[in-house]
Amino acid sequence: MILPFRSLVAVSWGVVALVLFAAHAQQTTFELDADAGVWVEADAPEPGTDAWTIAQARRALAADDASKADKILSDWLQINERTDSPWLAEAYMLRGDARVARGREYKALYDYETIAKDFTGSEVFLPTLERELRVGRMYLNGLKRKFLWFRFEDASPIGIELLMRIQERAPGSQLAERAAIELADYFYRVRNLELAAEMYSIFLVNYPRSDLRSHAMLRQIYANVARFKGPKYDASSLVEARALIYQFGSEYPEQAERLGITDALVARLDESAAAQMLATAEWYIRRKDRVSARFTLRRLVIRHDGTVAAARGREILEDRGWALPTTNAQTLPEALGEIIPEEEPALVPEAPTEPTEESSES
Repeated sequence: MILPFRSLVAVSWGVVALVLFAAHAQQTTFELDADAGVWVEADAPEPGTDAWTIAQARRALAADDASKADKILSDWLQINERTDSPWLAEAYMLRGDARVARGREYKALYDYETIAKDFTGSEVFLPTLERELRVGRMYLNGLKRKFLWFRFEDASPIGIELLMRIQERAPGSQLAERAAIELADYFYRVRNLELAAEMYSIFLVNYPRSDLRSHAMLRQIYANVARFKGPKYDASSLVEARALIYQFGSEYPEQAERLGITDALVARLDESAAAQMLATAEWYIRRKDRVSARFTLRRLVIRHDGTVAAARGREILEDRGWALPTTNAQTLPEALGEIIPEEEPALVPEAPTEPTEESSES
């Protein structure tokens, strides 16, 4: 039987509450009552005390009675929220857990944020950030925000904000590492490739020894390759992808060979980048910008020699009488012919002194 999403959330958070209760129980000692022959809890909190109230809320959560736990903690917090009780931080966290289990995760974020802002030194600070990470992942994985008992409002901006705050509040931690890769994977999943490539780059800088390094590098390569939309568009992402491919191949040679991240992919990227430069040069020719066209064609022949586009660029240079780049030049400006300018033949007849209608429009 497939449970509805709300039931799955309730069950998962019920398990979390049970684990929390079990962890607390490990700190509780029991003594054997010789007369009754049973184990009884030693140092049990006295009924009516703050410790007893928190323990009651824990038991309600462990019994999957989130509504009861919510009410116990809300009544207690209404009285004690402006005091300096040592139980405040845990009470906010437990009430947040109860509200998540009831399908009111957005309202639970108010309790979690109270801890993140006002109780940074408490023992429940990092566990609370982990709970925010869970909520953020649910929102990024498609859970809608509830409004008037219905879920129809996109909550992905809230999920993005939560994952960014976790990285700011616990920098360098494993929790922040998980939040960073989750955020990068989300942008990759929704095809926001520019942000995905940037987030993977930030992840690799912040966590250079992460177990997910190869995953991040591979996704960064794919994101940069996919950002190239064609010869008429910017090809800077291909340049970055090419450098990343060489780096990935040097660090993970077996994986690169298995996935095809090899020189064959570099050659395809080289062809794409060359086609973009050729399209740029042809655009300059149509605009009658001879200097820019010649410069771009020469750079094409030098940087992408051996490609189809470079061969076509060489033909254009020869057809127009423009000198080919110097192959044995020591520097790129020399190869492009910038050191000793040469007399350039006219591309078109001399333009009239008065602007024509065509030139005015351009």
